[in-house]
Amino acid sequence: MKPKIALFLNHPECSQDCVNGMTLALGNNYDIKTFGTKDINNNLLDGIDIVAFPGGIGDSDSYDKFFRRKTENYIADFVTNGGRYLGICMGAYWAGSQYFDILDGVDAVQYIKRPTADIKRSYGTTASVDWKGTQQDMYFYDGCALVGDETKFKTIARYSNGDPMAIMQNRIGIIGCHPESQKYWYEKPWQYIENKWHEGKHYTLLVDFVNDLMLQ
Repeated sequence: MKPKIALFLNHPECSQDCVNGMTLALGNNYDIKTFGTKDINNNLLDGIDIVAFPGGIGDSDSYDKFFRRKTENYIADFVTNGGRYLGICMGAYWAGSQYFDILDGVDAVQYIKRPTADIKRSYGTTASVDWKGTQQDMYFYDGCALVGDETKFKTIARYSNGDPMAIMQNRIGIIGCHPESQKYWYEKPWQYIENKWHEGKHYTLLVDFVNDLMLQ
């Protein structure tokens, strides 16, 4: 029986594109169901192994449209009571202190605003990252860096300036870039990144990441 993921969808803020990419990457290994704000109730996450939040169009402040008081506590309580959290891009921001507040000693901040960042503005491009010792050009759109006490989490990947890009802390796994990216994401003519398409290799990285999260 496949482990179960509840994946939040509220297009465009938590976009259909990102949900589709995560489903494509993870669907062979995980049973994925999507949910929206209207679906949140006391039984939503019964039997769920991982609650997942994707990226999307907009900024992390879109959180306030969806998760206030009882709903935000519901997600945090799921993690506190043994559930796992997977966040990509905006979903990674939402793990931080201004949102679900489930991280300890680390926060998700805009990479483009870090003083040594190699990407300085918000647009679709690729970031050069070191993922477990291998260099990857991974799709990036204003993703976060994970800044804090590195003794409190395991770093899976780093940006070129050394900032953690993907981390695991207990039952929380968050990624600033988009390993779930699909080929057409790279084909917009103004981006000039068509030759950086990963040919599905980043899906394998994402599956391995989530498999490790399941062991926590």
